[in-house]
Amino acid sequence: MLPGIDALPDALWRALAPPDDPMWSRAVFAAMESAAIGPDGYAYLLVHRAGRPVAVLPLTVFRGLRLDRIAGPRERRLLAPVARVAPRLLRVPTLFCGHLLGQGHVLGGRDGGDGADDDALARVLVASVLRYARARRLGTVVFKDFAPRDLAPLADALRDAGFFPVPGLPDTELPLDHASLDEHVAALPAKPRRNARSNQRKYAAHRPALRMEVLDDFTRLVPSMLALYRQVMDRADQTLDELDAAFLTALRPAPGVRVRLVACFEGERLVAFLLCLFSGTGATGARIGLDYALAHDARLWHNVHYAAIRLALAEGCRHIRFAQTAYVPKVELGCGLVAQRHAVTHVRPLPRAVLRRLLPPAFARSVAAALGPHAGRPQDAPRPGVTPPPPHPEGRRAPCPE
Repeated sequence: MLPGIDALPDALWRALAPPDDPMWSRAVFAAMESAAIGPDGYAYLLVHRAGRPVAVLPLTVFRGLRLDRIAGPRERRLLAPVARVAPRLLRVPTLFCGHLLGQGHVLGGRDGGDGADDDALARVLVASVLRYARARRLGTVVFKDFAPRDLAPLADALRDAGFFPVPGLPDTELPLDHASLDEHVAALPAKPRRNARSNQRKYAAHRPALRMEVLDDFTRLVPSMLALYRQVMDRADQTLDELDAAFLTALRPAPGVRVRLVACFEGERLVAFLLCLFSGTGATGARIGLDYALAHDARLWHNVHYAAIRLALAEGCRHIRFAQTAYVPKVELGCGLVAQRHAVTHVRPLPRAVLRRLLPPAFARSVAAALGPHAGRPQDAPRPGVTPPPPHPEGRRAPCPE
C-alpha cells in the first residue's frame, strides 16, 4: 500500500491508466492530494505478480462522510431531524475505491493471464482493501462509479466478500462524429436542433457585453471561479466533494493531459466557466460555475458546453464526457448515458445487512429522480462513430440545468 501518487513511478502510472480519460491523469490525482476537497487521506494499492507491478487501485478515506450530503432529496428530508439533533450520527467512516472525481477503474489488472489468474488478482485486491479498511476502522467500503464491464472481473471476489450492487448515476458522453459544432447541431432531431439554435441566439443577443474565451492560465480567476462554483454547489442534490483554490491552482498541464478553461465574461467579470481536460482522444468537462442572475437569460450553461465541444474538436478529440448532472439537456444535445454501478459492503455483518436492505432502493430512487424522463433509458458508453440514442420525444430541457 502506497501513501500517495508520488510513490508510484510515473512510467508505471502512464502505462496502466486509460490513455483517453483525462480524469485519470497523474496531474488530477496530484491536485486532489494537494487540496482539501473532502477526503481525509489517499492511498494506492499496488499489486505485483511474479515481481512485476500489474495493477493499481486508488483509495480515498473519509473518516466522517456526511450521509446528508450524499443522500438524495427524499432521504435528506428524512435525515433532517437527525442532522439537527445529533449530526455526529450521520458521519460514517468510509473507504472509496476507484476515483473520487471520475469513473472507477482498477488500473491494469489484466496481463495476459488466464481466467484463474484474473480471479486470483481480484481476490487479492478485494482482500487487501478490506484489510486496509479494518486496520483504519473504516466500516463502509465502496467501489465507486465502476462501469459494469470493469466490475465484472471483480464480481465473484466482491460477492464472496459480502459486497452488494447499488445503482450509480450515469456519466454522459458525447461522440464527436462531426467536423464542427454547427454540423453536430444540424444533425440533431428537429426540436433539439431548434432549441440549440435558440440557445445560441439568446447568448448572441447579450453580446458584445458577453464574450467567451479559452484560457490556459486561469490562476487570477480562481477566486471568481470558486464563487460561481459555490452557486452551483448550493443547488446540488449531492456534494461528496467540493473543489477548492488549492486544487484549481495545482491543476496544471502535465505529460499526457491538457488543462484549459472555457470562461465567459461580462465586461471584465467572470459569469460562467467550464473546466476542461484533454488526454489522447478524450475530453472531459470536469466542473462548472454559473452566475445564476444571468445564466437563464443568456443560456450560459448551454453555451459554455457548446464552447467546450468546439474546443474538444479543435484538440482532435473523438468524445467528450460531462458530469453526472443535467441529464435532460445533455441527452438532448446528443450525449449517451454511460452506465455506472457501486459495490458496497460493511466490515461488520449487522450494519452490512442494514445497508444491503436500505441502499439499493434508496439509490435507485435517487437515480430515477436525477434522470427524470430518461429513467429507464439504456445506459451504454457511446463510442466514436456510434450514434447515441435520440432525445426524449417531448424534447424537454432545463434552461439553466446546474
